[in-house]
Parts: sequence; C-alpha cells; structure tokens
Amino acid sequence: MSRRETARTALVALFVTALVTAQLTASKVLAVPLPVSLGPTGSTVFLPGAALAYALTFFASDCYAELYGKRAAQVLVNVAFAMNFVLLALVWSTILAPAAPTSVDPAQFATVLGASTNIVAGSLLAYVVSQNWDVVVFDALRERTDGSYLWLRNVGSTATSQAIDTVLFVSVAFFVAPTLLGTGQVLPVPVLVSLAVGQYLLKLLIAVVDTPFVYAVVRFVRDGTDRAAANPWAGE
Repeated sequence: MSRRETARTALVALFVTALVTAQLTASKVLAVPLPVSLGPTGSTVFLPGAALAYALTFFASDCYAELYGKRAAQVLVNVAFAMNFVLLALVWSTILAPAAPTSVDPAQFATVLGASTNIVAGSLLAYVVSQNWDVVVFDALRERTDGSYLWLRNVGSTATSQAIDTVLFVSVAFFVAPTLLGTGQVLPVPVLVSLAVGQYLLKLLIAVVDTPFVYAVVRFVRDGTDRAAANPWAGE
C-alpha cells in the first residue's frame, strides 16, 4: 500500500474515532481554569467534554481536503454524519437491553452514555453544518490563493466553522431544544454567551496549534507520492 493510500485510511480512521469519542463524551462539562480573566468567560472556561475530540475532526478533515480534494472531504463528512445515527442506535439498544446481575449499574450506564435529546439535537445540527462549511471554505481559500498559504485555509476554515459550530450547539442544546421540547434546562443568555465564547476561544487556539501538524502530514504524504512517482517500483 502506498503512503498516500495509508494516509487516507489513517485520516478517515482518525476522523471517525474523534467524532465517535466526541459523541460519547459530550455529556461531561469541563471547567478549564485560566491564568487571567477574559471578559464574559471569567477566569474559567466551561465547555463540553466533546470539544477536545471534536476539534481533532477539523484537523483530520482539513488534511483530508488538502490531500484528496473537496468532493472526497464532503463524502467523508456526510457519511460520518450518517454513522452518528448508527452510533446512537447501538448505544440506546444497549441501554434498553436487560442487564445481567453482574453488570454495572444500568442507571449509571444510561446517565453516562445516553446523551439527552437537546445535546444530541445540538451536536448533530452543529456537526453537519459546520463540517460542510469547513470543507467549502477550505477549498475556496485554496482556489483564491492558487494552492499557497496552507496555514491560511487551515486556520481560516476552522475558525469560521468552529464559530458556526459553537453558536449552533450552545443555542440549540441549551436554549432552543429545551424551550421547544421541554428537555433540559434553559440557560440564561449571559451564561450562553459565556459558554459560547469560552468554547470558541479554546477551539481557535487548537486550530492555531494544529497548523504545523497539518503541514507535517501534508508534506509527509506528498513527499512519499513524489518518490513513488520517481520510482514506480518503490511501492511494490
């Protein structure tokens, strides 16, 4: 298998693993202390546990879009979206199945893995909109810059898509869905703003930090492709 094919499989695996992890860890709320107070967030950033794993999906999709193109990245994003429903079906079928006497406590199991309706609605909507936006913006920036400035399309696409993701998730999960469906608590607007700003700042920081790694992955794959082209027998 060539380096390019291996990288493709690895990036798909990374994307799906991070996405599944994000879905399973969304119910835990993290409190990250800051060395200074940042306006509406105060000295502590509150964000869902899924934020860290979910940020990794943008790294994987940006690498994938750069190496394999817009259409391939859109297929990855939308097939993974469908797989979210497979995950939910498997998790809830396990929650609803009868438990053996030696099992972990079924109520605790359901509490940990059974994300509430508002969290599911917010995360699914935020995912399908923001990830598709990320691919479109990434490709548009590549066209505008004639393939130069990889750092610009990595940070630019992720910064805008993470803003969309954060606003959609926070507003749907903690305001719209609880209001319309009566599931979960409706958070006050100041709390929603604090939650959204804190999440976005951390996600933006991750987008900046992961840029050198995007360069490293792309260079690694393209170097291997160039060598294989120069020596057709190298991959045999």
